Amino acid sequence: MSIENLSNRNPTVTTRQVKAARALLGWSQGDLATHSRVSEPTIARLEAEDGPLGGRTETVTKIVYALTHAGIEFLSDNGGGPGVRLAQPDGGAPPSARNG
Repeated sequence: MSIENLSNRNPTVTTRQVKAARALLGWSQGDLATHSRVSEPTIARLEAEDGPLGGRTETVTKIVYALTHAGIEFLSDNGGGPGVRLAQPDGGAPPSARNG
């Protein structure tokens, strides 16, 4: 999937989703900066605001791509609020099915 498609699929990623995604991955802002190639001060500035992830489209796309590539799925607001989760490896089989 191209970076452009990622940004089109996730047009309303929020700062809370980015923070939650980092927490699920155990990433600091510095880790996200390394993986996204966005400076750590920029990530800190963007995360300091509440609401939709601001900044330039290219910056948002790099952040979303890095998190998605690491296994994060962004969940849209379908009445329950936006969220994130880690994608299941092995085609989505639950851990009990993979072990045996």
